[in-house]
Amino acid sequence: MNTPLLHQRFPRLRETLPHIGLSSGPTPVRRLDALPAGGAPVWLKDDCAFGDGGWGGNKVRKLEWILPDAHRRGSRTIVTVGGLGTNWGLAVALYAREHGLGAALALVDQPVDEHVRAQLSRLENSGATLYFTHSKTRTILTAPLLLARHTSPGHLPYLLPPGGSSPVGVLGYVEAALELAGQVRRGELPEPTHLVTAVGSGGTIAGLRLGLRMGGLTTRAVGVVVNDTLRLAPATITRLAGRAAKLLRKRGADLSDLEPRVGDIDIVTDWLGSGYGHPTPEGERAQTLSADLEHLHLEPVYTAKAMAALLAMNEQGAFGDGPVLYLNTNGPR
Repeated sequence: MNTPLLHQRFPRLRETLPHIGLSSGPTPVRRLDALPAGGAPVWLKDDCAFGDGGWGGNKVRKLEWILPDAHRRGSRTIVTVGGLGTNWGLAVALYAREHGLGAALALVDQPVDEHVRAQLSRLENSGATLYFTHSKTRTILTAPLLLARHTSPGHLPYLLPPGGSSPVGVLGYVEAALELAGQVRRGELPEPTHLVTAVGSGGTIAGLRLGLRMGGLTTRAVGVVVNDTLRLAPATITRLAGRAAKLLRKRGADLSDLEPRVGDIDIVTDWLGSGYGHPTPEGERAQTLSADLEHLHLEPVYTAKAMAALLAMNEQGAFGDGPVLYLNTNGPR
C-alpha cells in the first residue's frame, strides 16, 4: 500500500498520526460529456471506487485514519450514529470487523424505500450491534447508556459523530484533495474552478477545503446540503476544518498560514427537498440521466441531489467557463 500523501508531505506525521490503507491507488477521473450541456464542462472524480473491502466511497477514506486512532486509544468498539440506511454505519461495521474492532450503531428513523431496506439488511448482517433510537433527541439521551454498555476495564469505546466527521475523520478528504492535486499536475484532468459534492455531516467538504489549499489548487468547494438534522452552515464546517488543521499542527505538520475562513466555501441548501432521506423529482431525474448517459450510479439520499444541483447551477452559469468537478461519494459493493 502506498504511503499516504500527508505522510509524504510531512514526514513527522508518520510517527504521530497512524494510517492504514483500505484502498489501492487514486480514484479515477473522467469527463462527463453526455450529460445535458451547461456553461462549463463537467468532470467526475469517482470515489465510488475507493475501498477494497465490503463497502466503498467517502466513508472509507475517513476510516483510514479513524481505525488506527481507535487502536491507538485502546478502544475495542466504535460507537456512532446514522440513519436506518446509513452508508457510514455500514462502512464502520465492515471495516472495523476486519481490523479487530466491534461496532455499535444508533439508528435514527428516515423514510424507508428500497434503498434503505437493502441497506438495513446489510447492517443486520454486518456483525454490528444495532440500537434503534428513532430520533436525534432519543439518541442523545441514550448515548451515555450505549457508551457504558461498550466500556470494559481499561477500554473506553471510541465515540464518533455522524459520518465520521471528527477532526481525525476530516483527514480522509485532506488526503483526497492532495490526491486530486496530483492528478491535475499529471495532466489527468484540468484544474477545476469548482468542485461539487453532497454535504451530509460536513467532514468531506471540510477536508476538501483544507486539502485543496494545501495542494496548491484554487478550486472552490461547493457543498450541496442533503441533511436537515445537523448544523451545516459555512461557519460550522469552517470550524471543523480548523480543528483538523489544529490537529495536523499539533502532530507536527507545518501549515504556515493555512487557516480556514468562512468565505472559502459555498454551501447551497435549495436541493434538500422535504428533508433528509426524502427523494426529490430533480434528484430522480439526475439519477436517471447519470445512469443512462454516463453509466454513473447515484443514490437518492446524497449523490443524486448533489448532481441535480450541479446540473441546474451549471445551466444557470454559476460555474462560468469551468471546468467543474463532481465528486461521487457513493460506494456500493
